[in-house]
Parts: sequence; C-alpha cells; structure tokens
Amino acid sequence: NGWMGINPDEKYMPGSLMKVPELITFLKMEESNPGTLNKVLTMTHSYEMDKHPEYLSKSIEIGKSYTVRELLRYMIEYSDNDATSLLFENMDKSMFQKVFTDFGMTCPNLSAQNYPITAKEYTYFMRSLYNASYLSIKSSEFATELLSKCNFTKGLVAGIPSNTKVAHKFGESGDPNEKHLSESGIVYLNGSPYTITIMTRGKELKKLPEVIKQLSEAVYQSMASRDNVSLASS
Repeated sequence: NGWMGINPDEKYMPGSLMKVPELITFLKMEESNPGTLNKVLTMTHSYEMDKHPEYLSKSIEIGKSYTVRELLRYMIEYSDNDATSLLFENMDKSMFQKVFTDFGMTCPNLSAQNYPITAKEYTYFMRSLYNASYLSIKSSEFATELLSKCNFTKGLVAGIPSNTKVAHKFGESGDPNEKHLSESGIVYLNGSPYTITIMTRGKELKKLPEVIKQLSEAVYQSMASRDNVSLASS
C-alpha cells in the first residue's frame, strides 16, 4: 500500500488517457445491461478532430460496422480517436461522469476540450482495475487484457524487460507552444506488481517518450531490487 509521488498536485492534460474511464464506463454499462459489448455500431461519417496525434497506428473505416467490444479494442490498443468518438456518441454520459465522482474527482464537463488531472488521481483508475475494486473481476480482467495490448512502446514499456507484462495507456495533448505526453500502467513484476503514472510536458513532443522511459526504468529497477528480481533485459 506504499506510494510515492513527485509534484503530486501538478495537473496535466491527459489527452487519450481519458479513454480508460470511457472503457470503464462501457464495462459498467455491460454489467448493468448485459449484451452492451455485442451491440453493433456503424461509422457513417468522419469526425472533425481539432487534434492531430503523433502516435496513431490504426483506425476504423467509414461505412463499416463494429461491435462495441471491437471498438473498445481499437480505442485502447490503437488509441483510435474515431472509435472513441463513435463510442462516446453511444455512451451513457451520466455514468461516465459518475465514474469520476465515484473516485472522488471533479465531475467532468463533457463540452470542455480537456480535463486537467494529477498523476495521483489518474492512478486510481489503474489501481481499481488491478484490484477489481470498481468493476467485477471479469470486467477488470477484460480491461487489463486490452490495456496489455496497447501498441505504444516508446515510453513505459521501453524501460522494462520485454518479458514483463504491462497493462498501460498513453495520452498526448497540448498546443503548438507546449506538448503533453503522459502514460499510466500496471507493471506485473513478480512478487511486487505496481501501478505507475508519469506525466510530462515540453516544447518538443518527440523528446518526451525518452523521459517516460528513463523514469520507468528507474522505478522498475528499484522495485525489482526490493524483490530480488533479475534485472537482465531480454
């Protein structure tokens, strides 16, 4: 139950990290109304985006239909904003807001461009998935399995041996003058699993993944040495 933080009250723009509470919301909807994940949705138009993410790999296509389960995979594994927007249109907005208030956070304004949040606050989402303290065990396992397939490899996972499972999500935000890049995850270190959230900002986005990598590596080495886990990379 120990934890430590650096600048724990500093708030950052989470960007795509907000896709995790959206994931949690849909799993809550599934628990309340079984079959929600099997509902089929069709992307009928492109979505106007005021953000142009640097790290985007795969997206759903106009005219094609997907189950909510498949859209959640696109949203988490590929950080697809089109899948996120389609899901958001069909999400229980009041339940989404309740997720935040249930965790003791401010109710998000759904029309706002962003939701400033601290690293400590955001870690609550990941910790709840690890402990299955908010969703059922089945739902929590589904969420962490999706998160373990997140294909962003330049931050947290770059500082951890490749044979260590990590359930994680990254998010980028900011404006031309200042970029934000953040990542949060559950590191399944044998004997000492831990949650970690690193939020960064700077003028050059491409320099920020290296900061996350170095901090992730330092934390992993510290946690592994406590548990006498081999630090050899594979």
